[in-house]
Amino acid sequence: MRRRLVLAVLALALALSSAGCGSAGAPSTTTATETAAHFPASAARPKAKPALKRIGSFDAPVYVAGAPGYPRLLFVVEQAGRIVVLEDGKRQARPFLDLRGRVAYEGERGLLSVAFPPDYKTSGAFYVYFVNRAGSIEIDEYRRASPVNANHNGGQMQFFGDDLYFGTGDGGAGGDPPNNAQNKDVLLGKLLRIDPKPQGGKPYTVPSTNPFVGAPGRDEIYSYGLRNPFRFSFDLTTDPADPRIAIGDVGQNRFEEIDYTTVAAARGANFGWDAIEGFHTYEDEDSGTPDPGNTTKPIFAYPHSRDGSCSVIGGYVVADPSLPTLRGRYVYADYCEGQLRALTPHLGRATDDHKLGLAVSSPTSFGEDTARHLYITTQDGPVYRLIAK
Repeated sequence: MRRRLVLAVLALALALSSAGCGSAGAPSTTTATETAAHFPASAARPKAKPALKRIGSFDAPVYVAGAPGYPRLLFVVEQAGRIVVLEDGKRQARPFLDLRGRVAYEGERGLLSVAFPPDYKTSGAFYVYFVNRAGSIEIDEYRRASPVNANHNGGQMQFFGDDLYFGTGDGGAGGDPPNNAQNKDVLLGKLLRIDPKPQGGKPYTVPSTNPFVGAPGRDEIYSYGLRNPFRFSFDLTTDPADPRIAIGDVGQNRFEEIDYTTVAAARGANFGWDAIEGFHTYEDEDSGTPDPGNTTKPIFAYPHSRDGSCSVIGGYVVADPSLPTLRGRYVYADYCEGQLRALTPHLGRATDDHKLGLAVSSPTSFGEDTARHLYITTQDGPVYRLIAK
């Protein structure tokens, strides 16, 4: 059974930028030395290096997730429109969901993520985020036919408690010409938060504590001023009493950035795009948006001159107890570099950014299962789990 959740709200053409962030060939003028000045490296480094364990190969996988109540299952999202399920590491012959007839699959478009609510075991409801053939973001609710297989009816989504958060890009074109990211009447370039359960004849409701409820701006908006928050995650490890959110926001021509703040502080936060890219005033095509002031700065940014980088792939603060040397560190990658990297996140600035000595070809996403094991997907097909040697 399918329920279209928010297409009417998000019926805006989505022309996502290419994986190379901004305009091809745009120069980067910031040096590695300048970046290092922002983030001094710590002398302490993990002594034991982690390793990658290949769990299978898929068709352009872009996300991995576990489902509450089913620790033996792992769900792999394929960009072309399928969700494949592994049970105890064994791939099931029948897809969990097949939306290939409804998904626009090209460039960054396609089926981008799946999210399972805390009550998935009893409710059977789950949510998918994809770009439909009309070029619009669509979020649908499905109910499984069984724990492993669902009906074939055919970005990033994460549940935090009973609320569903999802990120939207600014709509594309260099420099966000319509200024969508700063426009609080538009749902593009935002982090949105809803309660996906229907109520009062409406397909979903909005938490009353969202920052623009009863004020100018769309009620669904939680944060704004983002270019392309392709992957984000919640950090419940660093301070369980004050959870954080980490956002890998894909940059334009010069810088990639990682935003990290408390979930509470992200309420109504403006991350600065398209006035600011990384720590710097945005000065390339369609620039000139005034600095709105009081923006939330990233904890880390790096230039495209770093090892041929092009597009940050946001990851997770490691919570897997089998990876003690990485626990509490934020693991991320870059689509063009392929190197897995880790840094220590702080609410002011990150420290100790370094390579892990592991690389994959064209990483597309990180994901966790219910045991908090960390996975990485690649455009070429392989999916890996990060393990200790």
